Formats: sequence, C-alpha cells, structure tokens
Amino acid sequence: MALPPTIPTSFVPHPTGAAPRRFRADLTGAFDFFAYGVLGFVFILALGVFLYGRVLAADKLAKDAKVSAALTSIDLETVDDFVRLRDRLTSGQVLLEKHMAFSTLFAALEKLLPATVRFTSLRLSIDSSGATSMEGSGVAKSFNALAATSAAFAQDGRIKDAIFSNITVNAKDSSVSFTLSAMLEPDITAFTP
Repeated sequence: MALPPTIPTSFVPHPTGAAPRRFRADLTGAFDFFAYGVLGFVFILALGVFLYGRVLAADKLAKDAKVSAALTSIDLETVDDFVRLRDRLTSGQVLLEKHMAFSTLFAALEKLLPATVRFTSLRLSIDSSGATSMEGSGVAKSFNALAATSAAFAQDGRIKDAIFSNITVNAKDSSVSFTLSAMLEPDITAFTP
C-alpha cells in the first residue's frame, strides 16, 4: 500500500525563534557542597571534643589514684609533730612581737646624751594601752649641756615630749640637777632580732 501524497515521509523540526539562550548557574550544587563541608567540620570538631574528654577523664583517674596513694602514705604522727611545731613557732612569734627590749633605748641614750650629762635614776613604765614612758633624774655639768640634751631628743624624734623639770643649780660647782619625763616611740623599745 502506498501512502497518500499529503503526508511527508520525513520530519525536520524548525527552530522555535531567534531568542538567545540564557545561561543559568546551578547554585544548589554550590550550597550543597558548602553545607557538606560545614557538616564535615562540625563532625570532626565533635569527634575531637569527645576524644579530648576521654583523655581528660583518663588523666583525672590517674591523678585521683596518685592522690589516694599519697593519702595512704601519710604518717599521722609526723603531721601531729608538724602541727605542734607550727603552733610553737606562732607562739614564739607572738611573744617576740610583744617583747620589750630596752637595749635600743640605752644605745640611743648613749649616743644622744653629751658626756657631761648622766642619769642617777631611770624608770620605764608601760601603760594599759602599750605606750612606754620614761621618768628619771640626773645631773648635767652645765645648763648648756642640759639644753643640748633637749635639742638632741627633739632632733632624734624617738624620745617624744621630753620635759625637763625641777632644775636646780648647785652653788659649789655650777652643776644642774634635773628630772625628766618623756614618752618613747614603740620602735625604740621593740625587740628586733
């Protein structure tokens, strides 16, 4: 049988227009690549944190074992001896801090007093607040020597409020007898090793 002459025997498609083709980028592939990269990084980071936690836990167990071994090896008698020694040293420190030593005062008096002034009596006292006072009587070769002593006390500053009273001049040799009352700074009477 033969085909009717109106039906073509071959078909060639015609182009659908002269419009240029547009290039379209596929961003879903790039986003997927980025998302998988972030997921991989987070997974590696989580794995690292997990492994580091296991290392820390093992280290803690080892240190706990060392501490318990050290605790069992402690000798309680030795600890008691150390506690008693610490208590004795603390008590000694407290006693030394409150201990009065007048050697610094006597060395200062030796340095400050002129050779022509001497004490015939000296009394040191401590009141309830801990302030130290000095009272004494003495003889000076002249009034000028007594004035030099007063100036030396004022310049030094450790013997404060020095008051010279009952000043009498001896008619025979012009010597001057006096009484002294003064307050002492704490550092001049404190014990220093």
